Amino acid sequence: MDRPQPRTRLRGLHRPRIQGTGGDRVQLGHPRTRFPLTNHQDPPAQLSSSRCRLEPSKRHLLRPSWVSHPQTSEKRTTMSNVAVIGLGIMGLPMAINLVKSGHTVTGFNRSQDKIDKLVSEGGKGATSIADAVKDADVVITMVPDSPDVEGVVSGKDGVFANAKKGTLWIDASSIRPDVAKRLSEEAVAAGIRPLDAPVSGGEQGAIDAALSIMVGGDAADFEAAQDVLNAVGKTIVHVGPSGSGQTVKAANQLIVAVNIEVLGEAIAFLEAYGVDTDAALKVLGGGLAGSKVLDQKGQKMLDRNFDPGFRLALHHKDLGIVTSAAREANVAIPLGALVAQLVAATVNQGDGGLDHSGLFKQVLQLSGRK
Repeated sequence: MDRPQPRTRLRGLHRPRIQGTGGDRVQLGHPRTRFPLTNHQDPPAQLSSSRCRLEPSKRHLLRPSWVSHPQTSEKRTTMSNVAVIGLGIMGLPMAINLVKSGHTVTGFNRSQDKIDKLVSEGGKGATSIADAVKDADVVITMVPDSPDVEGVVSGKDGVFANAKKGTLWIDASSIRPDVAKRLSEEAVAAGIRPLDAPVSGGEQGAIDAALSIMVGGDAADFEAAQDVLNAVGKTIVHVGPSGSGQTVKAANQLIVAVNIEVLGEAIAFLEAYGVDTDAALKVLGGGLAGSKVLDQKGQKMLDRNFDPGFRLALHHKDLGIVTSAAREANVAIPLGALVAQLVAATVNQGDGGLDHSGLFKQVLQLSGRK
């Protein structure tokens, strides 16, 4: 029996046919002008020809794979139960921003007033680390140093012993890369998914949810943490396996410390010559000398206002990490080593509680100026 002919026919075109077993390539047109649709960015001339006369209701049958389709659904944010351990200068505003983003946030800190502040912002308070993490999907730790992180996650009262299997652990602290790698291995053994994710941007960056976050760990775990990381940061980059985030943070602290030192020297130099320092910093900030350090720390030096956004004591600790790691890698950091000594001297003189822009005090002292 003859098959009935369709009422609509294509003239000058061969019918599409599937080539290969995978069905991922289509041949269309004259045999000498066949092309794989998946490799074309622009529509073929045949499809735009006036000789193609399909009824409007059937033209979608010829729509190739490279034609975009309207999105029928919006990307949804996954809300999580998040425990934040360490509600200090950085941890508290990060926890508050997580609350604002719709996550359920439970915080724990050694001082009760910080917990109370989080509760007043819509979060929950915990009586212990174990209490904070027991129902958490994600645990964030933000504490000062390597021993502090170990104390928080290890032991019968720590994160590893009390968090659910499969919980994401994001360590936002700045610690030694070798410690981060070792703790990540312990986390995996406990059924926890670790990410080392130190942050940069200071207190203001934490308040504004504009932190730069350098993340080490498994790529799949990084993807799973996106909704939480996006609530606290702006520039979020996966930089490699466990320990890589802390290595990049050490490099960050080296750059920042050297910048703070030379900015302080430049301001002391300008003041010695009686220059309008406000105007000077404005024009310097618009040229090659411009930097975020100049933008955020220059006015603090001019005002002699060293209220802590990031304490010198913590930067002193970070520079210890840098110099130690550089020595192990046989990398020379002469400027970094010198600035590390200047920071150490400032801390030893009792100024460890100042913002790291307080390194300017050491510059003034060495110059014999107030």
